[in-house]
Amino acid sequence: MPGTASPFTDIARSRRSPRQFLPTALSPSDIRGVLEDAQTAPSNSNTQPWTVHVVSGAARDALAKELLRAEEEGRTSPDFTDGYGEGLYLERSQALGASVYRARGVERSDRDGRRAAVRENLEFYGAPHAAFLFMPALGDGVRTAGDIGMYAQNFLLSLAARGLAGIPQTILGVYADTVREFLGVPAELKLLFGISFGMADPTAPVNTLRTERVPLQRSVVVHDTPGVLDRQ
Repeated sequence: MPGTASPFTDIARSRRSPRQFLPTALSPSDIRGVLEDAQTAPSNSNTQPWTVHVVSGAARDALAKELLRAEEEGRTSPDFTDGYGEGLYLERSQALGASVYRARGVERSDRDGRRAAVRENLEFYGAPHAAFLFMPALGDGVRTAGDIGMYAQNFLLSLAARGLAGIPQTILGVYADTVREFLGVPAELKLLFGISFGMADPTAPVNTLRTERVPLQRSVVVHDTPGVLDRQ
């Protein structure tokens, strides 16, 4: 019925990005179900521009070693530029970073601890599975990247609906050449990011972290749509 909250509301609003996982592998049926749900994402002119590589088991472990080696040797190879500019977006990013380090008990002055925390990204935070989302170079890439984002959101919400969890990781895309070479992916497919997934570790202090969202009034402008942004 219109106006009635659905289970989707609970799933979307309770989804979290854990930074420590249990090593338990998911069942093939769960992974396939998540992929089938993700495949229903909308895309520009139904181009469905995603190519997704999933690693588990020995392949996952070997790729983690390659990523750690690339990090040690400073071999970054991002397909896309990053950065948050100056001001609001940078401040939000820095606030998240500080919150994560606090949850891990890492002091700002602890350079070794901070680097170790970063390297955990490249070991998929202990997750037993990781999905790498590749896209073709179409136009300036913006619309295609938007399509990949919708695919990824379906992927993440499908995990949450099954009591599972995932975290999108931009840092995995920083080592695009390493990932492409390991997986045998052609150069014309660009790596946007990866998603580590599995079962979140319920005992990990870092997984108690809850990020805030800004009020609607700071990100939405309504036109001839009265009452939507009135405070309740």
